Amino acid sequence: MTEKIKTSQDSLMDATRSRANFSGHDGSLGAAGYREAANNPENCEFLNEPGSTIAVSPGAGGFESMVIGVAWDNIQVKKSGFFGKLLKKATNTGVDLDIGCLYEMHDGTRGAIQAFGEKFGSFDQPPYMKLSGDERTGNAEGHDEFILVNGRHWNEVKRVLVYIYIYEGAPTWSEINPQIILDVPGEDDLIVTLGAHDDALALCAVGGLENVRGGIKLTNYTEYFPGHYEMDRAFGFGLEWGDGRK
Repeated sequence: MTEKIKTSQDSLMDATRSRANFSGHDGSLGAAGYREAANNPENCEFLNEPGSTIAVSPGAGGFESMVIGVAWDNIQVKKSGFFGKLLKKATNTGVDLDIGCLYEMHDGTRGAIQAFGEKFGSFDQPPYMKLSGDERTGNAEGHDEFILVNGRHWNEVKRVLVYIYIYEGAPTWSEINPQIILDVPGEDDLIVTLGAHDDALALCAVGGLENVRGGIKLTNYTEYFPGHYEMDRAFGFGLEWGDGRK
């Protein structure tokens, strides 16, 4: 009997399937996997303040596939077009929150992974990180969106900047309470929560992952920006940015 070779799609399916029952917010966009720090849940470590850090060391065989997921409390916001305003009609819609990252490899290669611009990355080839997809309905199992990192190639990665941005809906960070969850097999889940809010800006650099002697150093940044270019400039990735749509 031959052993089936596990593909990147299999890994993505496994990652989302294992997180299908995390949410207590049934049917809400982005809520799957949300954790409350006040409840002191087991197998979780929280980084609640900007500048706080935590380190994870690799096992003897290195890291397995790691998941960077986003979770938040969904709210309904009023949305109306020109004619809707004339008719004084508005519809309730959820906040479309997306996850992305900037990365730098040890060979100097730099790039971005996000649904905006269809930059989904690759699990089996550089940069060894792949976005699960662009989930806008909130009906998917597990994390609505996550980045799967090929831990076998972590040594080729220098740093990763994880950010979230509100593509659609009012930028009310203080109401949706987003958090980033780093799931490393065999370790407690590392959860970065926003220690401050700036509802005037729709993009937040939540945290960074650095390769330190083969391990992972996770830092809470919680820094807000008007756009990708400004965030890139602040963290020194030097990418070119243009206008675009999903």
